[in-house]
Amino acid sequence: MSDSVQAHPLLAPQDHWRLIAWFAWFALIVLCILWEAVLAPIKPGGSWAVIKVMPLLFALKGIWQARSYTMQWSSMLVMLYFIEGVVRLNDKGLSAYLAGLEIVLSLVAYFALLAYLKPLKKVAKMKKAEDELAKKLKEKQLEENK
Repeated sequence: MSDSVQAHPLLAPQDHWRLIAWFAWFALIVLCILWEAVLAPIKPGGSWAVIKVMPLLFALKGIWQARSYTMQWSSMLVMLYFIEGVVRLNDKGLSAYLAGLEIVLSLVAYFALLAYLKPLKKVAKMKKAEDELAKKLKEKQLEENK
């Protein structure tokens, strides 16, 4: 990566987006556990639906450590929880409110992840363009030397 790309402050990922994404992700984990175990489980006394938290746990450390690959796939994963919230929004009682909260948390996590990753994608595009330009210049020099 060129020095100009690294030095430009607008192309650096903003750490506050990572923190927002992590806290929304953690709150989504807590919500899902409480929802299915205590607050409004599908079956009285809790259910195995609490296992839906497992995929969220795999991404928690990677989001905290700002691993871009983890953040990319987790931005797609969180949409499953958004969909579940939309589907369960028509439930009765407390479950409908918890579904609304799940929707909000999943959207906050999704948009925070995208906001964090956006400058990284710009840097990757610039790096690719620089590499292609360098390759073309090298090919042109080889042709001239023949």
